[in-house]
Amino acid sequence: MSSPTVPSPEACPVVPYAPVEWPLSRRGDVVPAECALLREQSPIARVRTLTGDDAWLVTSYALAKQVLDDGEHFSLRATAADNVPRQYALTIPPEVVNTMGNVNSAGLHQEVLRAFGPRSGPASAEWMRALAHELIDSLAEEGPPVDLRTRFAEPYSAGMVCEVLGLPHEDGRRLMAGLDLGFVTSPAVFDGCTANWDKDYAYVLRQVRADRETQRGLILRLCELRDDPTRDGGALTDEMLAAVVTSLFGAGAMSTYVFLLHAVLTLVQHPEAMRRLRERPELMPQAVEELMRSTLSIGDGLPRIALADVRVGDVLVRAGELVLVCVEGANFDPAQFDDPERFDIDRSPNPHLSFGAGPHFCPASLISRVHAAEALTALLDRLPALRLALPADQLVWRTGNIKRVPERLHVLW
Repeated sequence: MSSPTVPSPEACPVVPYAPVEWPLSRRGDVVPAECALLREQSPIARVRTLTGDDAWLVTSYALAKQVLDDGEHFSLRATAADNVPRQYALTIPPEVVNTMGNVNSAGLHQEVLRAFGPRSGPASAEWMRALAHELIDSLAEEGPPVDLRTRFAEPYSAGMVCEVLGLPHEDGRRLMAGLDLGFVTSPAVFDGCTANWDKDYAYVLRQVRADRETQRGLILRLCELRDDPTRDGGALTDEMLAAVVTSLFGAGAMSTYVFLLHAVLTLVQHPEAMRRLRERPELMPQAVEELMRSTLSIGDGLPRIALADVRVGDVLVRAGELVLVCVEGANFDPAQFDDPERFDIDRSPNPHLSFGAGPHFCPASLISRVHAAEALTALLDRLPALRLALPADQLVWRTGNIKRVPERLHVLW
């Protein structure tokens, strides 16, 4: 890729700090008004992060796509380096930040993609459908109201990720129990911030070192590659494999269960869409795309460090500066999506950025879509009167977390 044309500093006006507080609102059912304000007035704007560092916040679709696609000039790996500006304190080990970079450098990318493929991987659509109905059986037996987070979304996501990775299903709940601790946002490192990672990493390392006869899923395949003397792609260590699997569990389980809660919250507020999806379940895949575009589960900006001076819009981003991609800003950009505030399950095409883009495009995008479609289809079919037990404005949204997460989502049916 050729280097972009970089204007002289004199040609790039000094941009003042944006008149917004970062991070944006943690409420997950209302698009922050600041997104539209910034997109219209300053689609790349200067903000002050939680750690007191300066950063560029990108809110338009075109500029977000530019930054995410350009792996030559914008690095995710570098966000874990020493002495770089941060969005918040690095309260997780650096290797977690660049899991996919480690996967790619070790030549494991295709193995991860294959494991997370809904057709070729262990967690097929049929397998997920059966798990969803099993959990709904328990809900129906218990009766409403129930907390959909703890009684359905969390165990459903944990079960799927455990099946893919080859972790024992009975340990999924324990792994989920401390997951929130791994996604804390803080202005400073605090005592015990990596304790949950250390515990889960040690657990996975034991699985990696277990007898081959007891292994399955991605763990088995990675261990086979580790022991293959003919493999070309760099040495694999037990520690590297354990870090990859631990990271994949945390990111996969957290992202999928949080999105599922947001999807349910959106659907119950659009009863006509729910009716159509019950009558025509074949529409669910495109409905999932619209839910991914229009829900706000991602939360904070996707961070990148500029590796060289590069122009983004009207701004010269200097090497070493932090750029944050505001996904909800991009996904609600009227320059890319007609009437973006409207929830439209017929929207097509739907090139949202909820899985990222470029070299760090989410490797679990396919299975995540199937995971959501099977769960939502089962819920709408089995619980036709599904609705919130409390008004939406009474939901409590977690603060200090990378994701926008409702503490509980109690439902009736």
